[in-house]
Amino acid sequence: MTALYLDQAAARGENTLGLAVTALQGQLARYEALPKLIADDEDIEALVADPGNAVLVETANLQLKAINDLLESSDIYVMLPDGNTIAASNYDQQTSFVGENFSYRPYFQDAITGGEGRFFALGTTSLKRGYYFGAPIRNNGVIEGVVVFKVDIDAIERSWRGSDYEIIVTDPEGIIFMSGRQDWLFTAVQPLTEDRIARTAVTRRYADANLVELPVTRSTTPDGHDLLTVRGADGAQEYIAMSQAMPEADWTVMVLLDTASPHAQALTTITALVLLVGLGAMGAMIFLQRRARLAERLQVQREAQVELERRVEERTADLAAVNRRLEEEVSERRATEDVLRKTQSDLVQAGKLAALGQMSAALSHEFNQPLAAARAYADNAAILMERGRHDEARDNIGRIASLVERMASISKHLRNFARKPNQKLGSVPLRDVFDDTLEIVAWRLKAAGAELVIDLESPSPVVKAGSVRLQQVLVNIITNAADAVEGLADRRIDLIARRDGAHVAISVRDRGPGVPQAIAERIFDPFFSTKGVGKGLGLGLSISYNIVKDFGGDLKVDAHPEGGAIVTIILDASDAVLHEAAE
Repeated sequence: MTALYLDQAAARGENTLGLAVTALQGQLARYEALPKLIADDEDIEALVADPGNAVLVETANLQLKAINDLLESSDIYVMLPDGNTIAASNYDQQTSFVGENFSYRPYFQDAITGGEGRFFALGTTSLKRGYYFGAPIRNNGVIEGVVVFKVDIDAIERSWRGSDYEIIVTDPEGIIFMSGRQDWLFTAVQPLTEDRIARTAVTRRYADANLVELPVTRSTTPDGHDLLTVRGADGAQEYIAMSQAMPEADWTVMVLLDTASPHAQALTTITALVLLVGLGAMGAMIFLQRRARLAERLQVQREAQVELERRVEERTADLAAVNRRLEEEVSERRATEDVLRKTQSDLVQAGKLAALGQMSAALSHEFNQPLAAARAYADNAAILMERGRHDEARDNIGRIASLVERMASISKHLRNFARKPNQKLGSVPLRDVFDDTLEIVAWRLKAAGAELVIDLESPSPVVKAGSVRLQQVLVNIITNAADAVEGLADRRIDLIARRDGAHVAISVRDRGPGVPQAIAERIFDPFFSTKGVGKGLGLGLSISYNIVKDFGGDLKVDAHPEGGAIVTIILDASDAVLHEAAE
């Protein structure tokens, strides 16, 4: 079991190792070609040809500093064949390389002989680690100096810290010079023999750093995984180790994964298996015990079921009786609702007939006047025809025809108003409803001396309603407004219709005494009236309120801030093609 989790850990370690090597190679490759480019610069070639020229030295210092800042490298400097540094990007710093001799460094020795200098070391002047690239400076084919790039790799090292693995990089002598753990720096994973120490001292790779051996013990698992046990102040810690060589830099990169996690996972798995087996055995015992109890419980249930069936039969009989009583009550309620609907319809019709009764005197006048005029025109036409004045007689006959058409129009509106509407709703244009309403209430407005001011936006709004019932609502409201302003100085009545989104608001405002607060809550009650005896049934607003509610709208009465009352009808707007409402 432990071997399985070690294999998984090794696979993760190999993936991490590949990423670490790729990151290091990418960092080095970024600067690899730059020393050659600077070595070919004319100013640098001129400097090594005339190193005593102060102007060339200053120019080179500034140029190297600018390049170093741009590339974010550690340092760039130029050396003569004897190893002396004559220009550097850090010329103006306390740790300037100018005047220092680095002829002992392998990167200088390789480059001065025409090769490519590569070396990792701890700076003897700056005491900062870095990777050095060296390139020869040639003038007419002769090597007259070396340009060196020092690359800082601390950023890569910082990214390794805080992970669940350790990454180390060792030099050819097995000395760790890069690690996420600072206490491992400059320690050796191999024995520090005299030969290794001597080779390191010649190049001064680590300056004056104290080199010690890391207390490690190597071993191998049966599956071939390399293990490193590191002993420290907190005890020994075992790691599974994966390594990969970087021959271009002469490095070895190692990834160390703590084996505590695989061991813990294996222990957890074994513990879980033991618990699972124990639970299985316990489950079997519980199953057998429950099986015996189940047989006993089934017997009890069978007896209880017989008793339950007996009680269910009794309860079913009771419920059936209750259900029959409920059905009878529902039938009675439906019959009552039908009676209520018919009563409401009869009340609406009674309200219409009451209004027609109140109009009878005025209607008699409306019909008698045209009839008397028609009789006079007919007598005159006969006399004119006897005298041969045919044109004047034809004019009188035309006047008679106009009077007949007016009486027919009044009769049509009264017939439509008096008939019982059906309950269907349709798209009703307000312009037509307003015109028909005005024909019916004209006599009342005239009797009260009231002026109806209509403000209808264009195009005319279309609402979802029934045209006859909506006309009755408007007749009731406008008639009430005429009653309110009769005998007053200001007898204007405003009829306004506006569309507001998905709704249409129709308002009727008068300049009368308004609605007292004390009766505002009872204004829609049936048979409630503020008029005198014999002047109404008190059903107008109640009927109107129910009609508007049937339309899915709302009706409210408020006091206007400037005096009088304002009645507002809110109906749903209709976007359908205009047609005659189905009533």
